[in-house]
Parts: sequence; structure tokens; C-alpha cells
Amino acid sequence: MQNTSCKSIQGKNPVDFNLCDMLEGVKTMGITGHVRPDGDSVGSCMGLYLYIKKCFPQIEVDVYLDHPKPVFGYIAHIEDVKMEYDGPKQYDLFVTCDVSTIERFELGKEYFNTAKKTACIDHHISNNGFADMNHVVGEVSSVSEVLYELMDSEKIDVDIATALYTGIIHDTGVLQYSNTSPRTVQIVAELMKTGFNFSSIIEESFYQKTYVQSQIMGRVLAESILLWDGKCVAGFVRKREMDFYGLTGKDLDGIVSQLRLIEGVQVAIFMYETDTQHFKVSLRSNGKVDVSAVAVHFGGGGHVKASGCDMEGSVHDVINNITAQIELMTKGEL
Repeated sequence: MQNTSCKSIQGKNPVDFNLCDMLEGVKTMGITGHVRPDGDSVGSCMGLYLYIKKCFPQIEVDVYLDHPKPVFGYIAHIEDVKMEYDGPKQYDLFVTCDVSTIERFELGKEYFNTAKKTACIDHHISNNGFADMNHVVGEVSSVSEVLYELMDSEKIDVDIATALYTGIIHDTGVLQYSNTSPRTVQIVAELMKTGFNFSSIIEESFYQKTYVQSQIMGRVLAESILLWDGKCVAGFVRKREMDFYGLTGKDLDGIVSQLRLIEGVQVAIFMYETDTQHFKVSLRSNGKVDVSAVAVHFGGGGHVKASGCDMEGSVHDVINNITAQIELMTKGEL
């Protein structure tokens, strides 16, 4: 009898992608997201994990995530997440969610490399496909939305819905960003029908900041640099400031988006120093600049309006190199 917990959907690839096809013959399965997992990485991985546990109980499934933030503690079975290497094993199937390149995940990479078959489910337009099976739908809001379309909606319970909703609201800025489509809103409405407390999820996991997070955001905004007659802004946190405030990369969420909201800004650059002259860089755009292409040039990736990469050099070296690439791409017509 056909398993009705799956359905086909036409994606980026010319052949249909089907969860049942992906799971055929699978007895053991691993799932992972990208490093420093955001809401969509956590939500999509946990949504898929919970769906497999409910609809395919014969499959032994593990989920690996790089220390998800405590604010996601409301997601069911988040305590099942494996945050460290769990010893040698070979999975029948290993799946990445919200991972644009193989360099974007570390936890679980050995399992990915040794798995009998691999799959990549993603929505980043820069993803060229690095798994045996690749389902990349670049025109949708989030991987959580991609997964919803692959699942049997009648089998999505409140726990699965909570995880997928988390992913969608985080990658759409609570349905504010331009990647929000009418279909995205329809899906959110269907998920909300399961009865979770959507308002508390938004407040606690998206808007709420600690005092230290608010302090560092204020400092970055105060010390930011405006370029190109106010069309570009750059903000940064040096290693000594990271150490002084006791910060990690997770404490800096939302800063680049806040920089992008400055009146007249078309491109925002935010970077923080993880080691001497080594920076994690986030880029945001209003759409006039394809920051995904900029990030790919420097070995990163992402979306047209939201991307990132790692770079070496001083603060001013990094800013100069990024802005030079933007000018080259746009021919200085910003």
C-alpha cells in the first residue's frame, strides 16, 4: 500500500522529488542543519525529525544540530538533538536541511560522507547540489515551507506545525520580508489551525533580546560607518569586544537586519571577529544588489537579499574588499 505521508512536488530539478522515494529501504537516518543554526535550520530539521518519527516509526532517526539556542526550547523533543559527534556509525540516509554548501555544516559531516545515500533539502539559490538527491526550491521563503509541501498536511500535528512555523517566521521576518508569498501565508494559516501559541513563539524566539544583546546592538549602530552617500552601512564587532561582553555569534542575531533598516541604506554589512583578523560576515540588501553573488565570490552563499561568508584581514580590509566587489557588480550605479 502506498504511504500517504509523502507527495511529489516539482522542484528545481527536472524530476519530481518524493519523500517516499527518498526513504525507500531506509532503516536508519540522520538529519543536520548548518553551523550556528538559525530558526529555519532548527525548525526544518526538527520538523522533518518529528514527521519521520510520527509517520515512519520503523525508521531509526537522529538529528544533529550545532547547539541550538535555548529560545527554541519550546519545540517538541528538542532534547533529542545530538550536539556533539556521537561515535562512528553509517546511516542508510543522511539529510541536510537549510545547508547551501557542504562547507556550511560540520556536525554530522562524517556521517554524511559515509552514509549509503544522501539528500539535500534547501531553498538557497546559490546551492548547486552536493548530495546524491537534491531538492532545492529557491523561490520560496524557507526550507520549512519546502518541507511542508513535501508532507501530507493531514499528518502534520501541533508539534510538527510548531517547528515548521518557527522556521517560516524566522526566515520571513514574521512575514515581513519580500520572500513572503501568498502561498507562505496560506501555509502559516494551515499550521496555526493545529493550535500552538503563535504569539509567544514570535515574541520569545524572534523579538526578545537579552540586556547584553541590546547593549552590543546599540554599540554597533552607534559605531557603524555610512558609505556611498548613505546607500551602504557597515557595522562590526572586534574580538576584544566579543570577549569583553562574553558574546558568541548567536548573541549577534538581528544586528545586520537592523542596520539594513536605516533610511536610505540599500546594502548592509555586518561582521564579527572570531579570531585575529578572521571575520564572519553577514550581508543584507533591499534587492538592488545581489548579495548572494557577492558572498559566493568570497566563498560563501545565501540569498539575493541575505547572504554571508568568512573573510580575512582588518575591519577596513574586509569592508573595502566587499564594497569593491559590489561596485564591480553594479558598475557603481547604486
